[in-house]
Amino acid sequence: MKHPANRIARSNQATPGVEGYVFDGVDGSQMAFWTCAETAASVAHAHDYDEYMMVVQGCYTLIINGERIPVKAGEEYFIPRGVLHSGEVLAGTRTIHAFGGHRADRVQDS
Repeated sequence: MKHPANRIARSNQATPGVEGYVFDGVDGSQMAFWTCAETAASVAHAHDYDEYMMVVQGCYTLIINGERIPVKAGEEYFIPRGVLHSGEVLAGTRTIHAFGGHRADRVQDS
């Protein structure tokens, strides 16, 4: 999975200190696997497609409409398209995201 050809370009990361890898679906969807090396905050953003996330290890606190939603290991969350969201992640957190569209470019694609 951690093949250099699948590594997400740093310019495509919404959160500093994150290492990510992406896989493409035939319909234009993507799966992304992220590991957060440091405690950090992501910038507020929205997508033109739905996002489903699951925390594998650690905790990612989503912030939607001012509400803080801690998503812990083994928990999942669905973010509908167009919803402005940001978040805070603890160092060591690992997440899996399914995007209904193109979310991330690879290092060599950027």
